[in-house]
Amino acid sequence: MTPASNTPRTQTRADGLARVEDRRLLTGRGLYVHDVRHDDMLHAAFLRSTHARARIEALDLQAARDCDGVVAVLDTIDMAGLQMPPINQLLPGLQVPDCPLLATGRVDSVGQPIAVVLATNLYAAQAAAEQIVVDYDAEPAQCDLAPGNTTLATAAHRSGDMPAGAAYKVSASHHQPRVVAMSLEPRAAVAQWDDATGTLTAWLGTQAPSRARADIARTLGLPPANVRVITPDVGGAFGAKASVSPEDLVIAFAARQLKATVKWISPRSEEFISAAHGRGARLEGELWLDAQGQFTHLQARLRFPVGAWLPFSAVVPARNAARILPGPYRVASIDVSSEATMSNAAAVNIYRGAGRPEAALLMERLVEMAARKANIDPVELRLRNLIAADAMPYATPTGEHFDAGDYRAVLERACELFDYAGERKSQQQRQSAGEIVGIGIAMYVEPCGQGWESARVTLQATGSVLVASGSSAQGQGHQTTYAVIAAEALACDPSIVNVAHGDTSDCPEGIGALASRSIAIGGSAVAEAARAVAARRDAGETLPIVAESIYTAPAEAWSYGCVIARMAIDRDTGKPAIEKLVWVDDAGRIISPQLAEGQLLGGLAQGVGQAMLERIVYDSEGQLLTGSLMDYAIPRADDMPAVQLESMAVATKANLLGAKGVGEAGCIGVPAALLNAAADALAPTGANPPDFPLTAERLWQALQQAPKKAPA
Repeated sequence: MTPASNTPRTQTRADGLARVEDRRLLTGRGLYVHDVRHDDMLHAAFLRSTHARARIEALDLQAARDCDGVVAVLDTIDMAGLQMPPINQLLPGLQVPDCPLLATGRVDSVGQPIAVVLATNLYAAQAAAEQIVVDYDAEPAQCDLAPGNTTLATAAHRSGDMPAGAAYKVSASHHQPRVVAMSLEPRAAVAQWDDATGTLTAWLGTQAPSRARADIARTLGLPPANVRVITPDVGGAFGAKASVSPEDLVIAFAARQLKATVKWISPRSEEFISAAHGRGARLEGELWLDAQGQFTHLQARLRFPVGAWLPFSAVVPARNAARILPGPYRVASIDVSSEATMSNAAAVNIYRGAGRPEAALLMERLVEMAARKANIDPVELRLRNLIAADAMPYATPTGEHFDAGDYRAVLERACELFDYAGERKSQQQRQSAGEIVGIGIAMYVEPCGQGWESARVTLQATGSVLVASGSSAQGQGHQTTYAVIAAEALACDPSIVNVAHGDTSDCPEGIGALASRSIAIGGSAVAEAARAVAARRDAGETLPIVAESIYTAPAEAWSYGCVIARMAIDRDTGKPAIEKLVWVDDAGRIISPQLAEGQLLGGLAQGVGQAMLERIVYDSEGQLLTGSLMDYAIPRADDMPAVQLESMAVATKANLLGAKGVGEAGCIGVPAALLNAAADALAPTGANPPDFPLTAERLWQALQQAPKKAPA
């Protein structure tokens, strides 16, 4: 094994701003799963289904087994029908169908793994996989959200009775396309079996090393202590790497079966067809108002696709969207339902926001439509209906609890920074001159920081400090923030604090880095352990001093914010331009302003991508039409708008640090604001805003389909 792979980047130093870690990565000395090598390592290539739905009539592996360099070819028979691990049972009545690691008798999506070839080099493995012969009996594919698709579970929230005699009612519907979690590093796995000790070491780019260890141990029938998961540098994750995939477990099985080290790297093309996607929901809702513009009733129907198999967090988006509505607003009564349905397509997992963007998108679209129908300025309508700061803590109609928040303040500050009144006057002047220009507003709330996390802090005899966290990282800068948190508690310089994470042999068992929980929960665990060390040191205890913490938050934190955007649309081509964007966010106490800004901008980029560019497309037979970066657009530097950011940073009492989530906010508020800006721009033309993405072609088509005005 390469020396670097035995000492992954879990040991790093912090100076609060400039990072040794950052310099190491920028100078090409990082260690990703792709970089892990071994002299006798076998390479894996998967044979994947070319059909979305079919029975496997015959599978002939012999030609592949006879190829040069091939050590083994495994199918489901070799694996005795091993199944994927259980998923998170978050919705009542959830019935999860069996999901074998390799297809057993049938395939249910294009890209589903059927067999795996192990060879002495990657090219031999890939060439041999092409020699496998499969005889399919194809069946009609079931597309996402089609009638008759299997419903796995539903969530419903009803509160109060719909008041009679509403003055206004508006309806909105929106279909979000699936998107790809386009990480710089595609999925990869290396598994090494040690027959002398009966242990397996796996290098995975996972967001949850402890859970990955448990899943591997369960699959192989090993005690968790006999499995070590190392998460080295991770080139992006965004939720898609929060759960193990079938391929991860197949590689672990193959390593044990062959008593070898096995490596698999997913080509980018395979990521499109077989990695978990995000989004894909269909959102429908109605909002009722009284004559004074007060929201009296909300009805919402949310449908989420989960694809052909279920990752651990598959139903999280459906649950989150339903419980978040109606967002930061008071509504007298609600009737909200959400369902998760299967289809013959790639799995859908949590993706940066995971249900939060869907809730914000539907609610904010309804609010904008209500403002137009009631002839009330959209800012004024929001001010009339936002939950007041002095009403906190606030029990929502879906049973959630907002611990604190001043939603009016973020809206008013965003309007001040945007120069809302001046921008409305300018908009009228530009419209009078024939321009198509609109202003869109979006408020959002973000549940974040829930459950428990672990940490171990050691004050060593040398005076240096070692922090070991059960939470991992994929580029958020936890090495910096955890070092600063520990240093604050110990009254020392952050530069003497080393941070370890991502290795189950060195770090305590934890949940991992997902759901905007790392600083709020992981950081609180570090703070609690460091304070315990400081107390024992100050009492005169001899070094080294070790303290461990399993910190459980007493409540869930809720961050929130407001985005206002101005968009112009070219009348002749439909080309959109995001001309101005102001964003005020409250993420509670912020440990590192630079890292928080980076998280906000990263979320902004992905929010822009979702709203303006990205779309996965399947045909009616379940074949992927957008299977490469030639067909699937992601934001480039020139797609990014100028943005003015401001953080209110009001601490919460929901955790020890007073921190709230920040990493997903851009994917929540930005798409909704951009959709409202496009709708506002199109309104004078009579055109309706299209579904995402808001491409020039779609906006041009909307303009062409607008009702034609009669000649004067």
